[in-house]
Amino acid sequence: MIRVDGRTLRCADVVTAARTGGPLDIDVSIAALRAAEHAWKLADELSTRRVVYGRTTGVGANKDDTVAHSTDHGLRLLRSHAGGSGDPMPNGQVRAMMLIRLNQLLTGRSGISPELIGALADAVRTGALPLVHRLGAIGTGDLAPLAETALALTGERPWLTGHVPPVPVQAGDALAFMSSNAATLAEATLAAMRLDTLTRASHAIAALTYVALDGNPEAYATPVHEARPHAGQVACAAEMRRLLGMHQTPKPGRRIQDPFGLRAFPQVQGPALDAIHYLRDVLAVEINASTENPMISTAHGDAYHHAHFHTAYVSTALDQARATVHQVAELSVARLGDLVEPEFTGLRPFLAAGPAGSSGVMILEYVAHDALTELRQAALPATLGTAVVSRGIEDHASFSTQAARAATAACSAYQQVLACELVAAVRALRMREADLVELPVRDAFETASAVLEESVEDRPLTGDIAAAVGVLDKLARI
Repeated sequence: MIRVDGRTLRCADVVTAARTGGPLDIDVSIAALRAAEHAWKLADELSTRRVVYGRTTGVGANKDDTVAHSTDHGLRLLRSHAGGSGDPMPNGQVRAMMLIRLNQLLTGRSGISPELIGALADAVRTGALPLVHRLGAIGTGDLAPLAETALALTGERPWLTGHVPPVPVQAGDALAFMSSNAATLAEATLAAMRLDTLTRASHAIAALTYVALDGNPEAYATPVHEARPHAGQVACAAEMRRLLGMHQTPKPGRRIQDPFGLRAFPQVQGPALDAIHYLRDVLAVEINASTENPMISTAHGDAYHHAHFHTAYVSTALDQARATVHQVAELSVARLGDLVEPEFTGLRPFLAAGPAGSSGVMILEYVAHDALTELRQAALPATLGTAVVSRGIEDHASFSTQAARAATAACSAYQQVLACELVAAVRALRMREADLVELPVRDAFETASAVLEESVEDRPLTGDIAAAVGVLDKLARI
């Protein structure tokens, strides 16, 4: 059961919601619902005696236009902003978006009607999914996706799966519902958690390659990393020591200096671990945050106009995570190059078997570099541009939406890179008949071996790569 109270939603809960293809077991806080109702009553009262943006005014450049605090105004806002375009948003992201938005509304500062909150909770609980389009946000509020969702709850837009009884839009509900980046946060959270899994799996894969190449253990020694104790670097080195059974002084490797793919792994993996940790911390704040503009404060009996819709924290954290993961992927491709080199393995070029001129795993380098190039494009910063919209009133954008999409693309490319290294490392270990009996990384070898074909004759490796991708989650847990 997922607790939804506006305070304690976890990134892991968002992943659970995305992966659940039907009803979701949620426990909605009664106290939070009561707090939300108090804010709704206060917002309605405030609108009778002071200017409240989006309730008694238009929005954007229409902020100075006085309007009646009415249902008609709210419906016009929703209809005009429900102009999303492009492909439908993936179902998992829609589920995650709805859970996040429900949780945010339960912080009790939106001033939204209890009926609309209840309808959203029913949709999340029953697994009903509205038709939401992918395009329509630039990191300053997911206006189009959330307007489409709200209109589905009112009965004006279609449902892809299931439905809930339509509810009326109350005065002030429209902007209160749209004032969020829930769709962007959903994609960012799913990507961040996936990157976390892939980086954890990469420890096991790098350890397998280390064994296949007879790596030098000095690169992971505790005294080395105590001398420059960055948290991620220290954690990576410790994990490599654990996987490789380096409890005491290990025997020397074959080389005094390994290639960077092995030797510099903690120094490159460390920044990625730190960046992903920071990204998760940012997202943990955001999915439990009240971002509605204006914010209705029952504690102070007033409305506050602000800029919580701006998501620079999210976009910059995403940019940093993608950039650091790209560097880690470069090392994976470098280790793959070492695995096909006889000087490092003592085996035939490309781990080939059979007649002279056999290609072995040669194609893996091409696949890995292709994926790495896609990852490089996805790693380009999304925050270097901006946008000026609404007649110049909204003159900056974070582009966190685009940064989240790039993170999704980075996940897809990075797992292909890791899969290629894993296929080659397992083949090298099989061909060398390496002794892994006393090493914890043996579990990773056996997990991968169970799904990878043993044949070393020249053949298509498409299935091997797909199977390697399929075990990455298991490797992350070893």
